[in-house]
Amino acid sequence: MRKLIATVFNYSLDGLLADEGTEFWKFCFDLPENRQPDDPAHLDFLQSAYAHIMGRTAYEGIAGAMTTSTDHPFADILNAGRKVVFSRTLKTADWANTTIAAGDTAEEIDKLRLGGDGHIVVWGGVSLWRSLMRLDLIDELRLSMFPYVAGEGTRLFDVVPKSYQLDLVSSTASSNGILELQYRRHR
Repeated sequence: MRKLIATVFNYSLDGLLADEGTEFWKFCFDLPENRQPDDPAHLDFLQSAYAHIMGRTAYEGIAGAMTTSTDHPFADILNAGRKVVFSRTLKTADWANTTIAAGDTAEEIDKLRLGGDGHIVVWGGVSLWRSLMRLDLIDELRLSMFPYVAGEGTRLFDVVPKSYQLDLVSSTASSNGILELQYRRHR
């Protein structure tokens, strides 16, 4: 059965995501490694994914960026990869290799998990992450925590289960203080 791995980029010490237009957003995207995220292990993780899933808003933003990019390290991976967008409002998906999952979220995830090994990368957005947490479908969480107290932004873990135990699998600090944290759902 395939594992569902949620990725969270640009996360602050005070538990906020870097919303576009905030000072934290500017801080994150002014870092050279965020403009060119070419860590070989991370690229291999994305390349080896069975599928990449996202909600409608994340899909629209990522599709717009990746289909027009010629130099982003994720572009070739995502443009060629299998993508599933979870939306009840989106009627068409023009990005190559994309299907729309408009049914019951748990049933759609169960279908994706069947049939083999590997993993499914959850890109976001926030509504999809929260839904997957409430349904207890996330197997792993990979979080990039920045050395920054944002004070404003979207709180990722609002409106989720009161108790959600995770086990730390790994933590790696970069030279600029970003922590790459990998947690597995405690079962």
